[in-house]
Amino acid sequence: MSQATLEAKTVELPRKAASAKDFKGRVEPDWCPGCGDFGVLNALQRAVFELGLQPHQLMVVSGIGCSSNLPGYINANGMHTLHGRSLPFATGAKLANHELTVIATGGDGDGYGIGCGHFMHSARRNIDITYIVMDNQIYGLTTGQISPTSRLDMKTKSTPMGNLESPLNPLTSAIMAGATYVARGFSGDPKHLTELMKGAVKHKGFALIDVFSPCVTFNNDNDYPFFKARVKRLEDVGHDPSDWKSACERAMEWGDTLYTGLFFKTERPSLDGSEPVLQKGPGLARRPLGLTAEQAKSLKARMM
Repeated sequence: MSQATLEAKTVELPRKAASAKDFKGRVEPDWCPGCGDFGVLNALQRAVFELGLQPHQLMVVSGIGCSSNLPGYINANGMHTLHGRSLPFATGAKLANHELTVIATGGDGDGYGIGCGHFMHSARRNIDITYIVMDNQIYGLTTGQISPTSRLDMKTKSTPMGNLESPLNPLTSAIMAGATYVARGFSGDPKHLTELMKGAVKHKGFALIDVFSPCVTFNNDNDYPFFKARVKRLEDVGHDPSDWKSACERAMEWGDTLYTGLFFKTERPSLDGSEPVLQKGPGLARRPLGLTAEQAKSLKARMM
């Protein structure tokens, strides 16, 4: 059967409206009871449902770590990739089919440690994906070492005398690198987190949501009481997310007040929206496969 015949026989079956339960994965999460990642998973399932997406329209990609198990717990296209490499895989998926809603998930060690280079370049390229980082300021999967966002002087298995390294600021890093939607959420405030996720998915460009997601097993410094006593929504202080300077100043505050909300948002062309090759349709996913005889002959001649 020819490719044209196959395409002619392809029929898009009608689909019923999705419910939040349709995004529930077949595998139950194995996170520690009370882990903040449960709140992130629930908020994401709620967000994509409220946006009217179907599971087949969603691609969730992760790296390695406790939080990176998330693609296995949500009913969608998914891929559990290499440590720190979720964003290159997510970029490939988006460029192959830019009709997909592509979301990358992971932790602060995965994304801001070994994956920091990919984080910077994904923001610079403004690829149209959402990156959700469950930031617990600790390496949880390897049982409690400092991560790139651990506070100064924090005592862990790897720093029994206290952390000597200044923490990385993911929000200012994303803004400086060129991200066009930069937000912070708290897993203990699921309704607010859901709205931030909806805004990120709808945004055309690279969107970062850094989420305070407490590790209840290995981080006794930044626990739920710590955040609940300090977290304050930017919406309550009249922050303007188009103000680049104010966004950076708010992001750098770490004390009695820790802000959550949309820090920065701007508009500029996304990579998948700018690439001329992709203007003919949704990337490579739905284009006819194979080469013509003339193309194959020309390719062989160039290579031999």
